[in-house]
Amino acid sequence: MMAQYLEIKGAWPDALLFYRMGDFYELFFGDAVAAAEALDIALTKRGKHLGEDIPMCGVPVHSHDVYLERLIRKGFKVAVCEQVEDPAEAKKRGSKSVVARAVQRLVTPGTITEETLLDARAHNYLAALARVGAEEGFGLAWADVSTGDFAVTSVPASGLGAELARLAPGELLIAEGFSPDDMAGLSTTLTALPPARFDSGNAERRLKAHLGVAALDAFGAFSRAELGAMGALLDYVELTQVGRMPALRPPRRVASDDTMAIDAATRANLELVKTLQGESAGSLLVAIDRTVTGAGARELCARLTAPLTDPAAINRRLDAVECFFEARSLRADIRTHLKSAPDIARALSRLSLGRGGPRDLAAIRDGLAAAHALAAALEASPPAILPLPELIGADCRALAQVASPLRARLQTMLADELPLLARDGSFIAKGASAELDETRALRDDARKLIAGLQAKYAEETGIAALKVRHNNVLGYYIEVPPRHGEKLTKEPFSAAYIHRQTMANAMRFTTPELASLASRIAEAAGRALEIELALFDELVAATLAEAALLSRAAEALAALDATSALAEIAAERRHVRPRVDQSLAFAVKAGRHPVVEAALARTGEQFVPNDSDLSAGSTEQGAQSRSDAPIRKRLWLLTGPNMAGKSTFLRQNALIAIMAQMGAFVPADDAHIGVVDRLFSRVGAADDLARGRSTFMVEMVETAAILNQAGPRSLVILDEIGRGTATYDGLSIAWAAVEHLHEVNRSRALFATHYHELTVLAEKLPHLANATMKVKEWKGDVVFLHEVGPGAADRSYGIQVAKLAGLPAPVIARAQSVLAALEKGGEGAKTAKLIDDLPLFSAIAKPEAVTEESAVEQELKALNPDELTPKQALEFVYRLKGMVRDE
Repeated sequence: MMAQYLEIKGAWPDALLFYRMGDFYELFFGDAVAAAEALDIALTKRGKHLGEDIPMCGVPVHSHDVYLERLIRKGFKVAVCEQVEDPAEAKKRGSKSVVARAVQRLVTPGTITEETLLDARAHNYLAALARVGAEEGFGLAWADVSTGDFAVTSVPASGLGAELARLAPGELLIAEGFSPDDMAGLSTTLTALPPARFDSGNAERRLKAHLGVAALDAFGAFSRAELGAMGALLDYVELTQVGRMPALRPPRRVASDDTMAIDAATRANLELVKTLQGESAGSLLVAIDRTVTGAGARELCARLTAPLTDPAAINRRLDAVECFFEARSLRADIRTHLKSAPDIARALSRLSLGRGGPRDLAAIRDGLAAAHALAAALEASPPAILPLPELIGADCRALAQVASPLRARLQTMLADELPLLARDGSFIAKGASAELDETRALRDDARKLIAGLQAKYAEETGIAALKVRHNNVLGYYIEVPPRHGEKLTKEPFSAAYIHRQTMANAMRFTTPELASLASRIAEAAGRALEIELALFDELVAATLAEAALLSRAAEALAALDATSALAEIAAERRHVRPRVDQSLAFAVKAGRHPVVEAALARTGEQFVPNDSDLSAGSTEQGAQSRSDAPIRKRLWLLTGPNMAGKSTFLRQNALIAIMAQMGAFVPADDAHIGVVDRLFSRVGAADDLARGRSTFMVEMVETAAILNQAGPRSLVILDEIGRGTATYDGLSIAWAAVEHLHEVNRSRALFATHYHELTVLAEKLPHLANATMKVKEWKGDVVFLHEVGPGAADRSYGIQVAKLAGLPAPVIARAQSVLAALEKGGEGAKTAKLIDDLPLFSAIAKPEAVTEESAVEQELKALNPDELTPKQALEFVYRLKGMVRDE
């Protein structure tokens, strides 16, 4: 056995080997040590090899998915080695022959298909990155093995980080020797392959063979780098699936400028899919997700992470959302039908890989039923909304009567209650196969004969406790209590009753008649299962023959779910349809932050909306002459205290742009968005110690990327640039960055800062306007209004915010003293002298002032309320009131 193990392990050296032994997957040697540590399970030993103990650990087959998931999440790859021969066949070769085993698949982070290991509401992409010779840029291919989605694009080196951040692949294939620096800090499993796997010539032949065509022209004009990436990906999928290929759709070529470029830092800052803490709750996706299927959730996520840049395509999506927004009853009907639609794409993928079961066939059946019902509902739409928008009409045509014969066949063949695995049997409906029904009847009748034999033997022997039982070792046998066993070993019963086994509490026997009947039962049961498995294979083949139509239907169901969900959230949250065009406009009236608004709604609070107008080309010099005049400049310099809402205002405008271009209604009273080609965000602070970068260094790297890449169609939001260094250094950097944005980048931008000195730039930069967060002071405290208005803040109210945060009173008092000295003293040595004059510990040492009790307080202290009559109490209140008036 160990010789067999070592031979198989030698073929899969980079993976943990799950070696099937009965009801367990066993791991040996270094694999056992690594797995035991990763899974926190017992490490044992079994036998010796080269004089050393062999480390061993194992996991149960019936629950191996749980352990497999933990290993995959920790970056391991697992080769699953199964028994491919019946033990009885092995024994025919000799009593010590080892059962044949072979690796059936290699499980990696990017090739998972098991339902228990996947997030139903998220894609799990396998990506491949190729670069050919001195070509500029890369070929990037990606596929979701669990759904069949397959696409490719060319991406310049400067855009690689943004594209990988968008896809967030579970695994990325690269050529050996590829520089990790090119990965732009991506957190994913990297798998290095020999450079030959990325050869474009071999890749082209592999792709043609996969698609069954002689030329690729019909699928797009692919570059050599794109071909290399697709070829490496297909090769790796075939390797991991050990010769079997999932039902991948033909490759879809995506132009790099088809979607809004959003780099990794911006995605993290805006918390599109996950928060900065790595959680889904609190992200934009969770806030707007009203989908009712896993496929719809994946489609919504794909739209959110890749907003479009073509106004025509965006408006087609908006037309579809508006259709469902206006037709409330139709939207409700569609969402009701969708709730009954299983995940066709993932069921089809499992079936194509030979890992599907009867429940996957049922998912296809029920998905087709939902598709036909949806098509009927759309075709019967009220005349008021006809004709249907282009996208919905296309989805309706894709669903109408798709694979109707297959649906009818599956409905006829499959039973109501289905096992997980085909080998468990009993999944073909009664009446679906005459041969199967006949075999089942024989099997079931034989079981009735067993019950008859038990009654016969009990009467014949006079042993009422006699039972006919079954186990996997002995098969059918007669069991009696020990006190009756001796009776069967003597005449007249010993000739017919053959002793098989003696146990502490029972004795077991058989008879020639029982053995013959047991053989017939086993044959009938085996034959019934054999027929069912043959029928299962026929149903799978019939399903895979319709793979292309089923994939298109799955896409349509996902699109309808995502679209109707966007209409649902729009109606729920009072979102409006934005106007999206090729202009450089960016005008939002009463815009709101969708995540913050949802959080406030849970507590019954109202979000304070704000306007913004960054429309490029506006040079109105008088816009700031009146305090109530709206601001209309492409670069806003936003000042105001912390906690006043600057960061929320910045983020909400970026999120509104993303939502508009993904084809969703937006949280505002009105919105006009000129297409944004690149979105940049520098909000928040974090270090990157693993790469040797301080918080300020990270801030500067991100700012440099913005200033080097942003253009007139970009949208930029910058928050407190320069705060991580000395005051004058930070002010100088912020000043120069504002000028660069205005003169060179010419982007639509929001620039928040605490450097109030920057506000003077509005006098010399015609496209820059000052804006401020409104606050009110009340008895020494600050009240945040969360409103944005024209003008500049004269203070940051930092001490008031610190007081709200709970800083000790002595610290607050000391800070106020220092601030007063700084404001009074100006700069240089004079300021230093004033600071020196302030007693360092005066705020701590100075006791709190003792105030003299007022006359009212003295009267109240002397009062005993229990001794007062109602009349006396009323008189006392009047007396107190008079005393307050006198004071």
